[in-house]
Amino acid sequence: MFEQVEALRDEHRRVEKELSDPEVHADAARAKRVNRRYAELSRIVKAHDDWIAAGEDLETAREFAREDESIAAEIPGMEDHLQQAQERLRRLLIPRDPDDARDVIMEIKAGEGGAESALFAADLLRMYVQYAASKGWKTELLERTESDLGGYKDVQVAIKGSSTDPSQGVWAHLKYEGGVHRVQRVPATESQGRIHTSTTGVLVFPEVDEPDEIAINQNDLKIDVFRSSGPGGQSVNTTDSAVRITHVPSGIVVSMQNEKSQLQNREAAMRVLRARLLAKQQEELDAAASDARRSQIRGMDRSERIRTYNFPENRIADHRTGFKAYNLDQVMDGALEPIIESAIHADEEARLAALGSED
Repeated sequence: MFEQVEALRDEHRRVEKELSDPEVHADAARAKRVNRRYAELSRIVKAHDDWIAAGEDLETAREFAREDESIAAEIPGMEDHLQQAQERLRRLLIPRDPDDARDVIMEIKAGEGGAESALFAADLLRMYVQYAASKGWKTELLERTESDLGGYKDVQVAIKGSSTDPSQGVWAHLKYEGGVHRVQRVPATESQGRIHTSTTGVLVFPEVDEPDEIAINQNDLKIDVFRSSGPGGQSVNTTDSAVRITHVPSGIVVSMQNEKSQLQNREAAMRVLRARLLAKQQEELDAAASDARRSQIRGMDRSERIRTYNFPENRIADHRTGFKAYNLDQVMDGALEPIIESAIHADEEARLAALGSED
């Protein structure tokens, strides 16, 4: 059992030695990759050590139990501990999403429901910002288009983590949030107290670590500058600071006008463009892979309704995993961890099933 662990332990030793090489740390991008791999392998090595130790302890206890009944009484608990150690190691050996350690760019867009949908987009943004704060992540508002009542027709936010461990990465947690979020509540615009149903879309893209990671030919870009509109101050609205970049081969268009500087808007637009190109590249790889190897939880269909937020019942329900709870007020304050953990667990189960079918 777990024959592949020995090869991973050998790799762990090689990577550990590589981390002591000053040349590795002279290249920031390479150092980041090596540190991430070391963190991932370290978790596997520790879990393997724990499994071996649990097995040895159980074997020793069984030997002494022949002469000591008090030790025999401890064996069932030790057997459970061995099973838990084995299950933990088994899950760590599931091939990870290679993007798990990446930061993300999230876009929240108003959908059906008009002004109420835009208001809920603002609520979702606050929820994700609060969740990010609870994880020790940093957030940066890249672009926003405000609605008349103070919500957002469209808002983009970058979320950045600090852990080198892929399992603690921002993408590892937030990749499951993409899709249609449905809200049921009495809108602020409703005078008769009737419950309305609205939808808001969420897109999540893994952010590119280094600009040269995604090759972009400058001749493939059509760049337009124009005068910003909406809030932002006199200098924003009277200068050609807004930027729209069209990547001609893919048809992806990114517009930015949040900053006063044309250069800042261009840099922000390029960040989003790289993230979208990386996501498109991954979609193409997923499409080429067999269905059995693709995640059953994080589909690429952005029209999928993934969750319902029912305010009158204080209920949150995830339609992919079956998760349901009656603490919506806490969830909207950023208590997303149980919902996300349910998605991670369901994804792992799907991957284990796929591995089993391959065997």
